[in-house]
Amino acid sequence: MSLQGKVAVVTGSTSGIGLAIAKAYAGAGAHIVINGFGDADAIEKERADIETQFGVEAVYSPADMSKGDQIAKMIADAESTFGSVDILVNNAGIQFVSPVEDFPVEKWDQIIAINMSSAFHAIRAALPGMKARKWGRIINTASAHALVASPFKSAYVTAKHGIAGLTKTVALETATFGITCIAICPGYVWTPLVEKQIPETMEARHLTREQVINDVLLHAQPTKQFVTVEEVADLALFLSSEGAKSITGTILPIDGGWTAE
Repeated sequence: MSLQGKVAVVTGSTSGIGLAIAKAYAGAGAHIVINGFGDADAIEKERADIETQFGVEAVYSPADMSKGDQIAKMIADAESTFGSVDILVNNAGIQFVSPVEDFPVEKWDQIIAINMSSAFHAIRAALPGMKARKWGRIINTASAHALVASPFKSAYVTAKHGIAGLTKTVALETATFGITCIAICPGYVWTPLVEKQIPETMEARHLTREQVINDVLLHAQPTKQFVTVEEVADLALFLSSEGAKSITGTILPIDGGWTAE
């Protein structure tokens, strides 16, 4: 499959799922905009490695996904640099685990901004160019939590359900423009985001680390295995192909059977 000449913006792509998706697109020949927080030297190494390994151009945007104006500038800068934004992957996300009554208001606001509103701002900025070119792929990284809930994750579950609704709406508005909009819904993937929430879940549920992994995380997935970042990236790559041009408005789980129960 070739994405030669296409340009992909992948938010939250300095590690985990986002980085795997960015590399998959680069491997298919797309130029890449990566984005996210982290150690500056580590980010530059990943950016340079993408260029060296795949022979494409890769740039880094430090845009803060909680700031709509910075998101719009990221899209504008990508269009200025490469001439287009053909593929947009809204992948940025954070997590916080707490009972509703103790949930810090600032954490709620931050999660809604980064996990949900950032997708709106990026889509809003990218759509005019996609419509003009009559081609575009918008992939929103949702979660199994776009379809089901878990305790102590009120903001995250709310944001991911919101992403599902945004996906359907954008798909309907763009259906005649050669643009698709899909939400992919991974189950538990072994990423820094999941690893970070283990201590929080241990505290909230009064469990050991092993109990959180086996009785909370993998308990949800009938396969009893974590989804891999490569599996998610392969799905995103297919959804950006011509073979997937009729797949739009879809909320697509990749969750080891979690939401089948």
